[in-house]
Amino acid sequence: MISAVVIVAIGLTSASHIVEETKNHIYVIDKNGIPFEANLTGVQDNRKVEYLNAVKTYHRFFFNLPPDNDYINKQLNRAMYLVDASGVAQYNTLKEKGYFSGLVGTSTVSTISVDSIAIDMNTKHWVFYGKQKLQRPSTITVRNLITEGSLEDVPRSKNNPHGVLITHWKTINNKDISHERVRKF
Repeated sequence: MISAVVIVAIGLTSASHIVEETKNHIYVIDKNGIPFEANLTGVQDNRKVEYLNAVKTYHRFFFNLPPDNDYINKQLNRAMYLVDASGVAQYNTLKEKGYFSGLVGTSTVSTISVDSIAIDMNTKHWVFYGKQKLQRPSTITVRNLITEGSLEDVPRSKNNPHGVLITHWKTINNKDISHERVRKF
């Protein structure tokens, strides 16, 4: 009887260990019917990548704008889900100065390119380095764009899938670095 209890206890312990081990393995079958293993990772394993993507996405929503009021409003509304009051304040300042209506009125296309994003994972402080291009019918202006801020973890949602809120956002540098006239043929 004692040996049966010992065997059952060893069996249950082994089974429990195997179940815990298999929780970290998922097998996915591709469209050709070939299985491959997908490993479960912790949320923090990909957090830096999610932080980088959140900063890049915010800047893309805020600065990649064609001369179309509806599109501008849609993109800026999407951007506001990713930023705290510091971003809303910059948006309101630019709106009051006529920046967004100026894009439409002058048929200007605003685009950005990302040079790099530096993130300190300990302090969650980030710095965005990029270029902003303002293409008008008669001129093309390229500006240096450097912004910074902090990151705060928030619950994930449809409008903020990474669960990252950009805080204390400010523009450090947005000065012209080149200005050229467009040749018309």
